[in-house]
Amino acid sequence: MERTLVPPVVATRRSGRAHYYPDVTDAQWADWKWQFRHRLTKLEELEKFLPIPAAERALRADVLRDFRMGITPYYLSLVDADDPADPILRQVAPIAEEYLFRDVGEEDPLGEERYSPVPGITHRYPDRVLMVISNSCAIYCRYCTRKRIMYEDAVPDVEIDRMVEYIAKTPRVRDVIVSGGDPLTYGTKKLESILSKLRAIPHLEIIRIGSRVPVSLPQRIDDELCEMLAKYHPLWINVHFNHPRELTPDAAAACDKLSRAGIPLNNQSVLLKGVNDDVPTMRALCTGLMKMRVRPYYLYQCDQIRGAEHFRTPVSKGIEVIEGLRGHISGLAVPTFVIDAPGGGGKVPVMPQYLLQHDTKNQRVVLRNFQDRLFVYHEPSGRARPIGERSGELEVPAVASPIVESAAPAANAPAPTAVERANGAAPAKASSGTSNGKTNGNGKSNGRSRAADQRVGADGKPVVGKSRWVHRGHSREERVRKANET
Repeated sequence: MERTLVPPVVATRRSGRAHYYPDVTDAQWADWKWQFRHRLTKLEELEKFLPIPAAERALRADVLRDFRMGITPYYLSLVDADDPADPILRQVAPIAEEYLFRDVGEEDPLGEERYSPVPGITHRYPDRVLMVISNSCAIYCRYCTRKRIMYEDAVPDVEIDRMVEYIAKTPRVRDVIVSGGDPLTYGTKKLESILSKLRAIPHLEIIRIGSRVPVSLPQRIDDELCEMLAKYHPLWINVHFNHPRELTPDAAAACDKLSRAGIPLNNQSVLLKGVNDDVPTMRALCTGLMKMRVRPYYLYQCDQIRGAEHFRTPVSKGIEVIEGLRGHISGLAVPTFVIDAPGGGGKVPVMPQYLLQHDTKNQRVVLRNFQDRLFVYHEPSGRARPIGERSGELEVPAVASPIVESAAPAANAPAPTAVERANGAAPAKASSGTSNGKTNGNGKSNGRSRAADQRVGADGKPVVGKSRWVHRGHSREERVRKANET
């Protein structure tokens, strides 16, 4: 007997398939290829369903010169047509703020191309690599950290082969994240040809796929795909739900099929202003994911990507959200809040302060729990402690010292403590001397200014979303030629 995985989504006054696509048949709606072909990619197509303020139309149209739009009929059906600030629509439709902030941020904020030994590969961590095999998505998120590559054609097979070859020649790589774009927008046979090549590499242990298809195009998760994926275990999939209204019965059914194929599912959300930057929304998202057997994994601080400044929140907001979850829902449902350090520093966990004091001399720590109560915990000492020194709750809250003691002083000046560094104190180490903070990976300036990195159109305005991947070129022919030369 089938059971309902999540409660049905309550329709708003004007939303759902019946409102947006009343004449579409069940067979068409269930066909992922029909959904993909009928994505809204132009402003005039979106205007048929939702009004666009006349004063903003030209600005929104200009945004689409720089970064494409794609909205599946399914994902549009989740939008409340009566809410101009709808959190679902806000993630995928160009708005005036994106135009206003089109030159704020970076093309490649995470330095993926700086750590790219082969076009499409990012090798930042010792034992794992990112493999970008697609420039295509079912929907195009306005805050995407890879806007720069979403204008190109399909990645040629010869480039994919070079990526696989790099992994095969690098024995320390035991884990690969297959991403894009969205790998699951490929046909099943095409995707299998890539996975089979990866699984043939003896030292590659884990394959992970990053996909938003279960959120934006759940019809794609069919039996044929799941049967194919099940042949390449151990395989994991990281999905990307941002809002509880995305947790529909269709999305739940897609995740259930993947789970039944033996694929563990983790969710990676991005903290987005006006979408999910409050505790009730994030609590509903995380607990809803758990009902779907999807583990909340990461909550990302929004990257400093060009054109997405209106989505970014203070770091304190993410800490506030995590603190509102910790202790109030299951620990399994609480994601790790991380900042992907600019320029390629990797993911840095940022958590509320629960360890308030670490007294190494007296071998004790002072802890704060989710109720703001203080507790003393004694570290092992090999001796019995008097009653007055035993671990337990502090009845009278005490002023605690910082967690981390300052580092050993330098020859001429003391190094700033962790607290001082967080408050903006300059580190003792000299900077690289570059104005934009970009280096070639050896602490040396790459010799380029911010202005030199910008691309401009014929009208002199900055153009967003153009890849600088060193060897790729900007036509399919050029990229195939250069890949064959390497």
